[in-house]
Parts: sequence; structure tokens; C-alpha cells
Amino acid sequence: MNSFLAILSGVPVLPIAKWINAFVNWLTGFAGFFNALTAGIGAILDAIQWVLDLFPAWLFIILVLLLTWFILRKTKHWGFMLFEVLGLGLIWNQGYWHDMTQTLTLVLATSLIIIVFGVPLGIWMAKSHTVNVIVRPILSFMQTMPAFVYLIPAVALFGIGMVPGVVASVIFSLPPIVSTTCLGIQQVPADLNEAAVSFGCTPWQKLFKVELPLARTTIISGINQGMMLALSMVVIASMIGTLGLGSLVYFAVGRNDAGAGFAAGIAIVILAIILDRLSEGVSGSNQSHNE
Repeated sequence: MNSFLAILSGVPVLPIAKWINAFVNWLTGFAGFFNALTAGIGAILDAIQWVLDLFPAWLFIILVLLLTWFILRKTKHWGFMLFEVLGLGLIWNQGYWHDMTQTLTLVLATSLIIIVFGVPLGIWMAKSHTVNVIVRPILSFMQTMPAFVYLIPAVALFGIGMVPGVVASVIFSLPPIVSTTCLGIQQVPADLNEAAVSFGCTPWQKLFKVELPLARTTIISGINQGMMLALSMVVIASMIGTLGLGSLVYFAVGRNDAGAGFAAGIAIVILAIILDRLSEGVSGSNQSHNE
């Protein structure tokens, strides 16, 4: 043991920080690519925000109630609809409505991106053992790394504002949907796959007609987790100029204003409960339809 410790003490300090800084500096050389990516994400954000700003607060609340009734129509949902009216009404009353829509824009944009990239990657992991072995430890690394760390390369590559906030949120919230998609595909019973093949299904037909429908509930559960993780990033992302309810909390901390911080925090909680319940309702309705 002593000899082993002596060997370790003689090993020079690895310049990990210098290696990472050098890698980030190398990435900044691809300014054209990151500028195009910034423009693309910015266009998504602007489109979602434009749609949300079309509706006055009262009409938006009515639309949310109609959506809730449609998704949760097979369950006892009247109490939750009352909560939506009171909760969204409170956000409107406190003057946080536009901040709420900005936060919702960030969450929806992040959710759209992680679905587009996470579901195909999860399917690839389920189909390829090599990809699974390579990607799984990367996902574990992404989940365990402190969220604040993602802000540094996001600012270096995308500047400040909403876009780097979305990028950091995507990195932080991508692993759940990839993992659950992979799990859902792998849990499809082998006899059903064999039956699909025996009936002459091609791999693509088997994927879209057998595996994805059976894995839908698990995939939607991953989307729900990713959405909640994205919402948890709104306060952290406010440190790099991301607007919304998170910036109100961040500024309240700087002013030591407990009242303003808790008021904005309550608005975030209300939004989180509504999004969580609606996404769970989508999963439950799909499960009932499959049964």
C-alpha cells in the first residue's frame, strides 16, 4: 500500500482544466456552425413565443382548460381544472404573465429538441449493443455533472440570452428521454417481434407498428422527466441572461428580497404542476388506448 501511495504521489498533476479549455477554444473556431445553430434555435424560440403572445391571458387560460378536459376527460379532473384557473389567475394577478410565457417557451423549445434528438438516439441504443455501451456512460456523465457547469461552454459558444439557456437545458434534460426510449424498445415482448417478422414486416414497419406503439407510455414518461428537468434549469439559466420567471428569482436573490423570490417561485411551481399533470395525462390516455 505504501509503495502504491508513493507511486501516486509521484504522478504529475494532469492538466484537465487546460485540456478542456483547449477543446472549447477549438470549438469556437467553428463560429459559422454555432452562429447557424444559434439562429435556428432562436427561430424556434421566436415562433413559440409569437404563438403564446397571440392569446390574451384570459383566452390562454380557457385554452388550457379545454386541453386539460380533452386529455383528462376519462378521469376526475375538475379539481385540477379549478387549480389551473386559480394558479394561472394568480400568475396573471402578480404581473408575471409574460415572464411565465417566456419560461414556457424555453421549456417547450427544450422539449421539442430533446424529442427530435433523444427518441432516435434511444432507438439506436436499443438496436445496437455497441452504441448502447458507448452512449450509456455518456448519459450518466451528463446526468451527474452539476448543471452550473453547462453554462460555461454554452456562453462561450452561443453568447448570452435565451439560446444558451436552451442549449444548457437540452444537455441537462436529454438523458432521461434517451434512456426511457431505449428501455421501452427493449421491453417489447420478443414473441410480438417474432410475430411481426413472421408476418413479413420490414424492420421499419416493425419499429413503427409494433415497437414504438408499445413503448409509447415509457417514452412519454421520459419526455415528462425531461420537461421537468428543463423547468428546473430556468433559475440556473437566468445567470446567463435567460428571461422568464427564473430571472425574477435570480434578481430577488441578488436584492435579498424573499417576498419577490417566493412569489416568482410559486409561479414556477404552478407551471410545473400543470405541465407535469398534462404530460402524465397524455401518457395515461395512450396507455388506456393501447389496452
